[in-house]
Amino acid sequence: MDQNKNTDKNENVSNHEEDENITSHNNDDSQSSDSTSIDGKDSPNNEEDLDNDENHSQDEIKDLKDQLLRSLAENENLRKRTAKEIEQIKKYGHISLLRDFLNVVDNMERAVKSSTYENQSETGVKNLIDGIEIVFKEMKSLLDKNQIKKIEPLHEKFDYNFHQAMFETPSSDYEEGLIIEVIQPGYVLHDRLIRPAMVGVSKGEIVEKEKKEEK
Repeated sequence: MDQNKNTDKNENVSNHEEDENITSHNNDDSQSSDSTSIDGKDSPNNEEDLDNDENHSQDEIKDLKDQLLRSLAENENLRKRTAKEIEQIKKYGHISLLRDFLNVVDNMERAVKSSTYENQSETGVKNLIDGIEIVFKEMKSLLDKNQIKKIEPLHEKFDYNFHQAMFETPSSDYEEGLIIEVIQPGYVLHDRLIRPAMVGVSKGEIVEKEKKEEK
């Protein structure tokens, strides 16, 4: 009898453990299915976010391309405008100088007309000289107005940057390399040379002494 009771108890315990194992397994399956269902719900959201990010990136790339194309077009237009302005300056940049120079031409023409063959009297010659002097003063004023300076380097040290030596001559009065004669004056525009002054330069008295010794 006792053996039968023990057997029944063991069977009941075994059955109870099996029931617990089945319940635990069912709970695990339920949790697994819940997790799967949650993952399934999140997956479409992730795909939508990726699509939105990709669309946003494409829009940014398109905007950058548009900005680049506009910048290139603006630079090209600026280059064309600058080239056109430079061409205009080359063609018409000296028009103000020429406009002032026309006054000089007009006065020179008046002076020439006043000295006709029929008017060779003392008064006519005087008028011609006065007219030439007026023209000369206007020309000097015109040069000064346009920052054109005259180079007359008499008795100055020779400078190959602004002077052109036409001859050299020995001199006991001037040291070597000194300009003793200006054949033709030079001109500069601001600090840029327009035409060098043509000059004669002293060799100094040393050469002259050598020549005397040779004699």
